[in-house]
Amino acid sequence: MTDQASKVWSQQPTDSAGTGRRGVIAFEDAALVERCRKGDMQAFGLLVAKYQDRLLNVIGRICPRQADAEELAQETFLKALERLGQFRGHSQFYTWLFRIAVNLAVSHRRRAGRLTVHSLSDCPEAQPPQAAALAEAAQRRNVPPDQAALSAETARRVAAELNSLDEEFRVVLILRDIEDMDYLQIASVLELPIGTVKSRLHRARCLLKERLIDLVQ
Repeated sequence: MTDQASKVWSQQPTDSAGTGRRGVIAFEDAALVERCRKGDMQAFGLLVAKYQDRLLNVIGRICPRQADAEELAQETFLKALERLGQFRGHSQFYTWLFRIAVNLAVSHRRRAGRLTVHSLSDCPEAQPPQAAALAEAAQRRNVPPDQAALSAETARRVAAELNSLDEEFRVVLILRDIEDMDYLQIASVLELPIGTVKSRLHRARCLLKERLIDLVQ
């Protein structure tokens, strides 16, 4: 993959969850969850505010239509609230929440049928978020129009090729290279052995690189 494609691929909202402060974040989540169990809806609101952007980002990669992604994100939080009593703390709240989100998104996509690359390119609602972000950044930096167009086209191409991968490869790639989860977190979200996560990720990266080989030229 080219440097340009790699930069486009890795662009994502930043957040403290899942970083070096993971232990502190996990403790904060546990405290908020406990407050939720006691009926404190303000605490649940804090969890929503904390994770909604990242959750929407991941769901949007699996189901590119913005309206679908937003609806699925809302459904995720509603299901999390309903099932809060089932959360035993054996995993981080963060990975438990994302497990619900990924399962809902994958199920929705399977019901709706696989989107084609053609529909992804032509539907304005399904354009990858990088394209708009790159265009806005280019305007601020006075980047030449041809260079800005090239970056936007690369973003669309990467998103289209990602969308064409089989479910098992696309999801693990999203969680690792976009959401920046570690192997243990991904294994928890997908309920898979770490060895399976690693092998799927390797295969997914190889497949994506093969499909973007012309960008390497």
